[in-house]
Amino acid sequence: MPHPRRTPPAAVAGALAAVLAVSPAPAAPPAEPTATGNTWSADLTVVDADDVGVRWTGAGLRLADTAGRPAAQRRQTAGGMLVTAPHPLAAPANRVRADVDATPGTGGAVEVAARGWRSGAWTEWRSVSAEAVFDQPVTRVQVRVALTAERPSAAPTVRAVRLVADSVAAVTAATPGLTYRVYATREGLVGGTTANGHVIVSRDHFVALPSARGLAPKNTGDYTVRVCTTTRSRCEYAPVWDIGPWNTRDDYWNPSGVREMWKDLPQGRPEAQAAYQSGHNGGRDQFGRVVASPAGIDLADGTFWDGLLLTDNAWVDVAYLWTGTGTGTRGRIGSGPLNIRSGPGTSNPVVGLAATYANVPIECSVTGQSVSGPYRTTSQWNRLASGHFVSHAYVSGVTGTIAAC
Repeated sequence: MPHPRRTPPAAVAGALAAVLAVSPAPAAPPAEPTATGNTWSADLTVVDADDVGVRWTGAGLRLADTAGRPAAQRRQTAGGMLVTAPHPLAAPANRVRADVDATPGTGGAVEVAARGWRSGAWTEWRSVSAEAVFDQPVTRVQVRVALTAERPSAAPTVRAVRLVADSVAAVTAATPGLTYRVYATREGLVGGTTANGHVIVSRDHFVALPSARGLAPKNTGDYTVRVCTTTRSRCEYAPVWDIGPWNTRDDYWNPSGVREMWKDLPQGRPEAQAAYQSGHNGGRDQFGRVVASPAGIDLADGTFWDGLLLTDNAWVDVAYLWTGTGTGTRGRIGSGPLNIRSGPGTSNPVVGLAATYANVPIECSVTGQSVSGPYRTTSQWNRLASGHFVSHAYVSGVTGTIAAC
């Protein structure tokens, strides 16, 4: 079970309330960009499968149920989130600004974030309350609108979000794709709802990180981690579907130049770990609570028990696979959890799992045992990392070219 004193991470309402900053009033309309056609309005009227807790009325976008709370968040504020369809830009750009027409309400909040498509993958989410600047030009932009309310009378309404994409000379430093050793806890909370609207099932496969910047939309692996035991005897590739533990603005895998909070800490060190081990911030998290464990990642039960074969909370090595200037060739696991094997055949030992929807890096491919899967019958096996092979029969949505090993 999750630690009783840490942040309950299943958090459609609570995490969004804490994670996303308040935008009390719309900013002044941004100037027109140089590239014509890079000005548009987000479509707030379409609420579909990757949205949670919101509805469109004639007056605007509102929370669907200001009184309802997921089981794990009954004492938290209500919240909801809309993810719009990607908008193709007329010309590549690296900055996005927004004019938000909204009424937050007393104790309510509205936050708009954006991400961009570049090099075959999405950037992290960035708030556009001021401006979002990406590490390189993007060709498509997707917008996320989050609403929170402490009580029904304070429910916010978003009437319009108008956006501008252009380019600036100074860009955010690229995030290097590194691996960090952090403390993992088991999430549990079966039947609860994650921050992206996924209802947790028994022996589920996903992870939670303490920042919305790497939160994947529901049923996607846009942000996937590779989490391994410290001996690397077992690994799992799993999507980031929840926010937690402890902090909710701690993208500790980023360098201080782009880290949202705790810029005084070294890259790769979660604030909860620093608070627990070294008394950082008086030993407290961003909400002032005494940190009772150094956790920097939460693992769903299936990832914890079946992927890594853990029996208790433990230190793990985590790679944040969406980071870096060049994301390389990727593929999506279409049916999982899929066994990862030490070689290109089912007679090779299983060394871990790849969750459904996980976006996995493909280093190269080899010829091995013929396998029939949901996409094809093939003898091609993809190497994800040293000693990690999966059959291409289970991989779809490949971005880039798969070279021979």
